[in-house]
Amino acid sequence: MTKVGIDLGGTKTEVIVLDDALNVIERKRVSTPKNDYQEIIKTISTLISDVTKNISDFTIGVCTPGAISKKTGLIKNSNTQCLIDKPLKEDLENILGKRISMGNDANCFTIAESNMGSAKGFGLVFGVIMGTGIGGGIVFNGNLHTGPTNIAGEWGHHTLHRNGNACYCGKNGCVETYISGPSLENQWTKLTGKSLTLTEILGNIDDDVGRKWKNEFLENFGYGLANVIDILDPDVIVLGGGLSNIDFLYTEGKESVYSKVFSDSIETPILKNKLGDSAGVFGACLL
Repeated sequence: MTKVGIDLGGTKTEVIVLDDALNVIERKRVSTPKNDYQEIIKTISTLISDVTKNISDFTIGVCTPGAISKKTGLIKNSNTQCLIDKPLKEDLENILGKRISMGNDANCFTIAESNMGSAKGFGLVFGVIMGTGIGGGIVFNGNLHTGPTNIAGEWGHHTLHRNGNACYCGKNGCVETYISGPSLENQWTKLTGKSLTLTEILGNIDDDVGRKWKNEFLENFGYGLANVIDILDPDVIVLGGGLSNIDFLYTEGKESVYSKVFSDSIETPILKNKLGDSAGVFGACLL
């Protein structure tokens, strides 16, 4: 059966159509409307209608930031905050007249990388999203584990520093408030008084201030993932999101993680993703 996947990202929304052999038939990308729930609904439904007008039998999967509350059916824990407490799945099903599957971005990323990417062939996979937010997904022997409340893998909201940085979730000290892209940019501004993009910062880390920023980043990254390994002991960790392109995470970052794990030896591979920013849309198809 033909598979249609939508990836609703912070800046782009992508649709992809796969045949039974997972070959790409069609794909499109458009900009994601900013802070406008109704426009997001319109964008998704229009994309799906456009690519399925000549297809009679297909499934639909949607990759979203945040998760569906099993209690209310509404979106929760989304850093695209206009989605919070909205019936995204129900609204799309009503417009399209068809049932859909929905998963958060980290879960879709992990499914895709487990089946088609860097983590293919591993048993217990922990997939990491590091970008505007910090998320995680767990796949065990090919099966997605979401937990009874749909929050399995949410290491971005583990408390890293008690009484630390304020988080949109209402807590303080979450991992996301230290190693997400915006939080790293904020930390640079605190240290230097200058506002730079993350790309610009990474080109200016050779002086004392730059090294301080980098060392804090590595320390927080290390503790965050070491906690995950201590709990799950996964066969592999695969990194995704914009920050996964930072090369030193696979050398100095890995060393920082390993030095903090509760074991006299650690062999967990920490790998870069294979599917890039299309992992989410492939994962949506595979839901």
